[in-house]
Amino acid sequence: MKLREIYEQHYKKLLIIPFSLLLFAFIQISVQYAATGDFVNRGISLKGGSTITFEYHPSFNAADIEKALQEKFPKAQLTLRTLTSAGRTIGFALDADAQEGEEINALLTVLKQLTKLDKEKFSVEVTGSSLSESFFQQTITALLIAFLLMGIVVLLYFRTIAPTMAVIMAAFSDIVVTLAIFNLTGIKLSTAGIAAFLMLIGYSVDTDILLSTRMLRRTDVPMMQRIYSSIKTGLTMTGTSLAAILIAMIMVPNEVVRQIMIILFIGLLVDIVMTYIQNVGILRMYLEGKAK
Repeated sequence: MKLREIYEQHYKKLLIIPFSLLLFAFIQISVQYAATGDFVNRGISLKGGSTITFEYHPSFNAADIEKALQEKFPKAQLTLRTLTSAGRTIGFALDADAQEGEEINALLTVLKQLTKLDKEKFSVEVTGSSLSESFFQQTITALLIAFLLMGIVVLLYFRTIAPTMAVIMAAFSDIVVTLAIFNLTGIKLSTAGIAAFLMLIGYSVDTDILLSTRMLRRTDVPMMQRIYSSIKTGLTMTGTSLAAILIAMIMVPNEVVRQIMIILFIGLLVDIVMTYIQNVGILRMYLEGKAK
């Protein structure tokens, strides 16, 4: 009952929580940009570099190989990934920021010494920095367009500025805080991660539209009853999604799927705060001000 009383009577004070998270996110992203020159840890597909793949052998130890490579190339950005198929390890992929022929050949030479494999067992794929940068800029543009179109649709639906801005603010906060937490994991963002952030916009808007619709349109019942009704439905939706995401994270040994699931898992947890504390608080202040 104490928590319920705080939630109902001190909703303005509770806004400190989402706004503090948003402030933390801006600080983290600013520090990330100052330290690396980029606001997110970009992978090879978004930054440019090379990927060297080679066959699996039971005697190989991924951690030992990666450690040996880091010792040989201390200034290089290297990540060794395990490739699986049907739950079985079939090979390894080394992501490196090397794009020049000499750098790639040096990596291949060390890998051959470590694995004792023939040259034919290795394959190299190089992604140019200009192509990756162009693609990254296009994906950022796609995210901005998605936000713009989402705002237009919400505005046409509610026909008032305040609820529209509340929905956009909640979705924006969800994306920014999720990005900051994702940066802290140290995982490098790939094209799959961009797709996950686009999906997250849809998830966030779903819960915000549900909440806003019930708070603004169902005037025949008390406000808190409307809020609790939307929380019950929204948390059921989010809970089932989180369960499915968690199972995929555990059961699917694929780096692409894992990155998508991690971003969605973080984003949905953040969305609970942004929707049912931030959005609720803003809408309550709007409705109470309108009533006066």
